[in-house]
Amino acid sequence: MRSHHRRLGFTLAVVVLGALAPAAALEQDAYSIEILVDGRPLDELAARSRTYVEAREGSDYAIRLRNGTSQRVAVAVSVDGLNVIDAKTTSPREASKWILDPYQTITLEGWQTGSSTARRFFFTTEDRSYGAWLGETRNLGLVSAAFFRERLPDPAPITRPSAEKKERSARGAAQEESARAPLSTDDLAATGIGQEIEHRVQRVHFEAESSPAAVMEVRYEYRDALVKLGVLPRPYAYRDDPLERRERARGFEEPGFAPDPYRR
Repeated sequence: MRSHHRRLGFTLAVVVLGALAPAAALEQDAYSIEILVDGRPLDELAARSRTYVEAREGSDYAIRLRNGTSQRVAVAVSVDGLNVIDAKTTSPREASKWILDPYQTITLEGWQTGSSTARRFFFTTEDRSYGAWLGETRNLGLVSAAFFRERLPDPAPITRPSAEKKERSARGAAQEESARAPLSTDDLAATGIGQEIEHRVQRVHFEAESSPAAVMEVRYEYRDALVKLGVLPRPYAYRDDPLERRERARGFEEPGFAPDPYRR
């Protein structure tokens, strides 16, 4: 008999529905993910076989997920390698998940710290990040979403197998102060745990397929890092650096005569 993969997921008691994600969203098989700042999606930049967005120092951000199919899906979401429900590091299959109804869009604004509260995501530096506070810094700078289809029910067996429901509690640890100090040019982006907001959830039962239907990842970095990676072009001021200018020097230009400054 085929074994069942049983998971407990989370759904919003009051779900914020939005318009369908614009074409700029990272999409795969009718699922999509976007990073929002002030309610607007950040531009997604394709480079180095990845998708990048530019982090904005000290800004709160949110993650918008869309299920464009006619079936419910469960979505495992991690920020900096930490599940946004319980802050655990697991495989997508074992992760606590969000449940999206058919054609539903939800927006996650922060780490779920209880059944009715969350604390906002915001861009900060590695040493001031939530991951650093938890001692988990291996996967900073990455937002990931794994979408799982719901397993269709098997034919009813002759004897009904017992099913054990496993409860997972949301982690309540929170940093008391937001790390929003100005960054230096060498600082790299990570995610902090910020202001507490109301975010009510409830547990529901969901049997997921054994492997995800789609996995999407968005890398985020500050502008200086994106320039160094070659994702963004060097700004004009940087290109006009004296040493860069000297490196572009040439011995010969168009033919002509030397201009006489005393005759101008």
